[in-house]
Formats: sequence, structure tokens, C-alpha cells
Amino acid sequence: MPQLPAPAYPADVRARLDADAKEVIARYPGSRSALLPLLHLVQSEEGYVSRTGMAFCAETLDLTTAEVTAVATFYSMYRRKPGGDYQVGVCTNTLCAVMGGDAIFDTLKEHLGVGNNETTDDGKVTLEHIECNAACDFAPVVMVNWEFFDNQTPESATQLVDDLIAGRTVEPTRGAPLCSYKETARILAGFPDERPGAVEATGGAGPASLVGLRLAKGEALPKARVVSPRDGQPKDGPPDAQVHDPSPTERLSSHDAPQQTSASDPEFPAGPAAEEGE
Repeated sequence: MPQLPAPAYPADVRARLDADAKEVIARYPGSRSALLPLLHLVQSEEGYVSRTGMAFCAETLDLTTAEVTAVATFYSMYRRKPGGDYQVGVCTNTLCAVMGGDAIFDTLKEHLGVGNNETTDDGKVTLEHIECNAACDFAPVVMVNWEFFDNQTPESATQLVDDLIAGRTVEPTRGAPLCSYKETARILAGFPDERPGAVEATGGAGPASLVGLRLAKGEALPKARVVSPRDGQPKDGPPDAQVHDPSPTERLSSHDAPQQTSASDPEFPAGPAAEEGE
């Protein structure tokens, strides 16, 4: 059925959003570039991107509602319906799933009595599965309002949501202190986090990430495992490294010595080059 025009914001809300939107738009050379932060701005008002919010963005940026809707429905960080104060996202992508993410998600669905992208009756928690939280070295990972809770288990995740519902203080594994979904949306719109100590508590990479960084830089690690080149002579690596001769069935990485192929091995010449498509 055709929908009636979206209701307007109350006058005081509209005046406040107009002032905030003007500040956001001033950061960009073209006004339409401000659409993403404006969607976060209206989400901070109602907790989701309502039809009223999309109409506000369209009018403010001189866009059609279809253009705004196309963007709002493309990005998963914009809600299309009311949700809870805390968005609890469980990574169910490959590594987190193998490490227990699927078990965590199933446990929370049963414990909270909700399905994917559904909200508890008290309006506290919205549960969703996320494809990737970009924290594979801390798998399985749960995010609450985009703050990290690393190395979770079904038991710790259950305690986490219970604490959120009970209003107890919950500290992320790393990053800024937890705030409500609406407050998070305003920060994502580009407005400063004015909570005392929040900016200083942004945190850094954890031990697992730093180990990977050191390996990428070629730095020595205690008891590093080095795969020797195919000539049997290790070329790089710490003196105390454990040299490993790969078995014929072991798949070596692209960082090892080049493998003999028909193009490089004189015993197996590639033969004349064929015409394209043959």
C-alpha cells in the first residue's frame, strides 16, 4: 500500500538537527558527500534511520528520497527499524565460526529469546550476526555498539548480555568505554566524544596483532619456525630458528623458493607458446 508522507520532526528537534547538519556539511567540498554522516546523525536521534530521517537528509542535501534510501539500505550499520540500546554483533565468519562464534550466536539466541536482528522485549539488546569484525587474531569476537570484546566463549558472552540488561558497567577488551547505540551513532557522525577519558582510552593493537606485525617486518621471534628453501640452505631467519624440511605433501607459501614449473624447469619445457584462446 502507498505510504503517507513521513511525519516531520518536532520543531525543537528539527532546529537542533539543522544546526548539527550545517556543521557536518561544512566539512565537505560538496554537500552530498555529507550523506553518510547525516544518516548517522538522524540515527542518533531515533536509534534507527526512519522515513522521517531519510526525508530530512534528502531535503537538507537536495537529494531525492530514493537516493537517500539507496544508501541507507546498502550499509549494514544503518538500522531500518527500532532496536535496542546495545547492538550485540557476533562474528560468524569462517575463523570466528571455527573458534566458537556459531556456538556463541546460538547460545545468545536461546538465552535472549530472539533471532537474528531482533530485540529483547525490554529494548536493551539487539542481536545480530556479523560477517567479519576485522579482529581474526582475537577470535571469536563479539562487538557491542562497535566496541570489541575479544576471545569470547558462550559463557562469557552470556554474562556480557546479562550485565548489559542489568545496567552493570561493562568494559570492552580494548577501545573506548561503552556507550549507548545513539551516542555511538553521534560519534560516527563526526562529533567529538566528550566523555572524560574516552579519547585517551582508544587502545591499540593486542599481542596477537603485534606478533603478526613483527613477522611481517621480518623480525626475529623466539623459537621461530622457518621453512627452508628447496636448496636446503636457510637464507634468512634468527640463528636459533627451528629449521623445518617440508615433506612432499606439505604446501609451502609463496614466500619460499620458486617451485620448478614447466616454464622454468629445463627437463619439462613449456613448448611453443599458443595463440590466445587456444
